[in-house]
Amino acid sequence: MPILLEKGCRYMTKKDFFHYIRDLCLKSMLYEVAVAPKPGLVDRFNSGAHRDMDIFTFIDSSLSLNTYFYECVKLGYEFDGNDYTKVLNDLRPIGINAEEKMFKATNGVNTHKGLIFSLGIISAAAGVIYRKTNNIYIDSLEISNLVKEITKGLTAELLSLENKNNLTYGEKLYKRYGVKGIRGEVESGFSTVLKYSLSELKYLIEDNEYHINDILVQVLLNLMANTEDSNILGRHDMETLNYVKKTSQNALNLGGYLTDAGQNYVKEMDKDFIENNISPGGSADLLAITIMLYLLEHGDDLRGVK
Repeated sequence: MPILLEKGCRYMTKKDFFHYIRDLCLKSMLYEVAVAPKPGLVDRFNSGAHRDMDIFTFIDSSLSLNTYFYECVKLGYEFDGNDYTKVLNDLRPIGINAEEKMFKATNGVNTHKGLIFSLGIISAAAGVIYRKTNNIYIDSLEISNLVKEITKGLTAELLSLENKNNLTYGEKLYKRYGVKGIRGEVESGFSTVLKYSLSELKYLIEDNEYHINDILVQVLLNLMANTEDSNILGRHDMETLNYVKKTSQNALNLGGYLTDAGQNYVKEMDKDFIENNISPGGSADLLAITIMLYLLEHGDDLRGVK
């Protein structure tokens, strides 16, 4: 059963905290997939530029990770040491098992591989911090700094790929474009999120003028305009990535999803991206991470927004 915070609550038992962080991860993923319209992406309106998945695939995938996030925060809470890179080593086998569960739930479709990695590390970092502070409200910068420590040197292996065979998806993109993808984003402590989306989410929620769906579309547009989206590069090329950035900025210049003109433009973007098989999946993952960092700071409820 989801744990809802009482107003002013700052402490809970460690087991309740493990469940609480698990619930925040699931909420972040489910909110992300439900937001609509998301140009080229799976949402509650359509399947975007995808033929092998829909919103129900994402729901099944999210629920398959229920135990995983609990294990991640528990691992972080129980970690005893000062070398936080060992947290990442301890997370790896848990993450591999979570990927297997995801693929089983989705009949082999990759829906959440990036978020298994990134939200798993955030969950572990939250566990480390809670053990020290006993405060369930965790500042995003504190999470960011610890994530940097946990993933220190993560992308170093990308610098020596010349003699390596059987490159991974991310390694191929780095070799071709010099883009570090989700590994680089995590190693930076989610710098793109901190710079472009979390502050926007905080501002719009505090403004309390817009529906949460419209706010999250607006946040996504900010990410799409500024993210080196490896999902787009994997499907297409740098020209397509620049096109996505440009059209997203055009939408923002019209007021984004907070104006009638911007909404009409975003709906046309969705049609265009679907027709041209463009899916900014990297930005979608960063939207879920943005939601997660906001919930860690402010508690488990975005529903106070109109």
